[in-house]
Amino acid sequence: MTFTAFTSRTQAGQLLAEEVAKFRFEQPVVLALPRGGVPVALEVARLLKAPLELLLVRKIGVPWQPELAAAAIVDGERRDLVFNDEVMSTLGLERHEIEKAAAKEIAEIDRRRKLYLKGREPVSVMGRTAIVVDDGIATGTTVKAALQALKKRSPKRLVLAVPVAPGDRINELSTYVDDIICLHQPYPFMAIGDFYRDFHQVADEEVIEMLAAADPSNLKDS
Repeated sequence: MTFTAFTSRTQAGQLLAEEVAKFRFEQPVVLALPRGGVPVALEVARLLKAPLELLLVRKIGVPWQPELAAAAIVDGERRDLVFNDEVMSTLGLERHEIEKAAAKEIAEIDRRRKLYLKGREPVSVMGRTAIVVDDGIATGTTVKAALQALKKRSPKRLVLAVPVAPGDRINELSTYVDDIICLHQPYPFMAIGDFYRDFHQVADEEVIEMLAAADPSNLKDS
């Protein structure tokens, strides 16, 4: 079957929300990976009448090769430093070296949380269904770190929901979650933007507006 590109992240979110709703997850919390995942996650949160939370993740690169991820900081109700053990072992990196390098990324997370959430307390996933949403998956590095961190926070169920991703990444990430919901796994897969007609870079102002548009009453039992 030929896959027709999504018109926008909002439309992809509406289609994804319909699929997620079929699972009837108990006490869902929707966690968006900003910035592109926010418009998708907003539609899921609206349909499920669930809290919408941001899952801020910052990569920590190898000191002499910043594009190669040695670890990641995952924000939320607590902060987790997730190490890429394979990279660290291969390059002989010590954990204290990465922890020192994390300070800059923690500062950026603090800046973004203050900008986007205006001091709002993070929503806890403990004992609830944590649904991680992005606009798609390419390498899966950021999503993997996010899932590893969330697992430590004792959700009742951990779910990954995305509109589009390559099949091999879905298979790899399935070991980290209880459920994966992916609308399309096209082949060949080059870039997420290839599967959207409108794939503009989501601005900070849009993120703030979408978080404000999320129903605040859904936070009352969080």
